[in-house]
Amino acid sequence: MKCLIIAGGDLKEDFRTTLKETASAADMVISADRGYGYSKELGIVPDVLLGDFDSYTGELPDGIELHRSIPEKDDTDTMLAVKLAISRGADEITLCCALGGRFDHTMANVQTLAYALENGCRMTIADSDNIITIQGTGRCEYTSGGMKYFAVFAYTPAAEIRELSGVKYPLKEHTLTSAFPLGVSNEITGEKAVLDVASGTVLVVRS
Repeated sequence: MKCLIIAGGDLKEDFRTTLKETASAADMVISADRGYGYSKELGIVPDVLLGDFDSYTGELPDGIELHRSIPEKDDTDTMLAVKLAISRGADEITLCCALGGRFDHTMANVQTLAYALENGCRMTIADSDNIITIQGTGRCEYTSGGMKYFAVFAYTPAAEIRELSGVKYPLKEHTLTSAFPLGVSNEITGEKAVLDVASGTVLVVRS
């Protein structure tokens, strides 16, 4: 099941149409706190409204499932949305409006990618400039997604790369570490890049 989560980060003008299209293709849409403001602006009717609503202070609609939390909690609103989506069977989540502004929120959203992976769900953060995901062990293929750059970073202290091919700077039997950004500013040169991770977890960024 595909789920779209609309968070409260930046929404650039050139991403609005893509966000509406993503919502139309999703099986479930969750608006988290300020994300409901974006939903309302774009005419997207979410299946679920969720959050402590410290960022969105307008009126909440009737007839939409509402999960209200308190500000003093361990989970971010985005994490609550991800947990709800996974509990309802989502195996693919797209998180939008999750970047920009406060870096601590951006970092929290990146860590939420790791939570989704650990719970059997493939999750992507997307905006007009970035497509971000996390990959564990195994082989995955990536297209450019309309982006120029393709970067791979070790998310765990070390990640053993069996193969990275189809890119300008390939790797083979190489260990990336979280203390050195060797994988930045690569480029997909063919139809797709192939990333085979032998151990560890990597953050994959198309930008």
